[in-house]
Amino acid sequence: MHHFKAECRLFYSGSCSGGVVCCTLPPSRSKLKLFSMSTAASRLNVLLHHLQHSSSGIIASPTAANVAAHHYPENLHYTLDNDVLTPEQRLFYEENGYLLIKNLVSGEDIECFRAEFEKICKRDVQVPGLRVMRDVTIAKSEYVPDQKTISKIQDFQEDEELFRYCSLPQILKYVECFTGSNIMAMHTMLINKPPDTGKKTSRHPMHQDLHYFPFRPADRIVCAWTAMQKVDRSNGCLVVLPGTHKGSLKQHDYPEWEGGVNKMYHGVRDYDPNHPRLHAVMEKGDTIFFHPLLIHGSGMNKTQGCRKAISCHFASANCYYIDVKGTTQENIENEVIEIGRKKYGLEVNMEVALKDLWMLKGRLVKGERTSL
Repeated sequence: MHHFKAECRLFYSGSCSGGVVCCTLPPSRSKLKLFSMSTAASRLNVLLHHLQHSSSGIIASPTAANVAAHHYPENLHYTLDNDVLTPEQRLFYEENGYLLIKNLVSGEDIECFRAEFEKICKRDVQVPGLRVMRDVTIAKSEYVPDQKTISKIQDFQEDEELFRYCSLPQILKYVECFTGSNIMAMHTMLINKPPDTGKKTSRHPMHQDLHYFPFRPADRIVCAWTAMQKVDRSNGCLVVLPGTHKGSLKQHDYPEWEGGVNKMYHGVRDYDPNHPRLHAVMEKGDTIFFHPLLIHGSGMNKTQGCRKAISCHFASANCYYIDVKGTTQENIENEVIEIGRKKYGLEVNMEVALKDLWMLKGRLVKGERTSL
């Protein structure tokens, strides 16, 4: 009998409302015995054949011996069958657009990433192409080479120590469930959310990551976001609107916040503020994977320390670039090109598209570079 892999535990933490499912699904032998086919696909097909179809989610009790599963959807659009995700995990992602895996990255690795970040802040390490970002309220203050003045670093693909995060086998094992076997690391960030200065600028407006990306299809893109310490509502955890990945890409603009908005922090112009939301409370090493159309953001950091997380957006190497002119993404294209001209010293009369700049960032981490 072929059993499901039991080394992974699916865990959803934080506050829930409006029907959002919070559950702990520890592996148990009684649960595993429910399935006896040779592959995850055939097991899932048996379930789909015998159960009624609807858009309902999964409800599970932490102490239940059996899975209380109801009404599976007819088609799986957002996950691939490679025998890593359990049927419960696949269906949760299909319905909600995110999946949180507990304790995926070791404390030792996280401390290595933290040490490298501190070297970058002190200018002990110079990384080609790296972009350092500061909170709008301190951006014009006297520069001090210290992490307290830096809110984020982007594009660390040329830093071998930080980029090691993107190549961790346990990360790629899950990424492959969404992208397939040819995997590109497209966008890298280490977020160092500083204590809020009182202007509420440490917030990140609700947005969709696809707004920034000139490549498709969206369903073969996924973000891996790992907490480098305990993350909760006090220091500005992620806030997600479950199920919004099923919608379309919305218009994004700078929100009209009294205290100002950080550079490149575009927000969704219109979304339902009454949509059920989940605050992703995470421990050090926990990793959340989410779809690029999922509407999400983060709150203020009300503590005295910086809140750190490391992340990478991965895409199938079979994805393709698109022209965003004439679309809702044209505003971000113009802004990125302006920054790119300064960063790379491009001539003013040189024609540049958003996709041209993204081609400089992508780096293969597994398989073959077939398109991107």
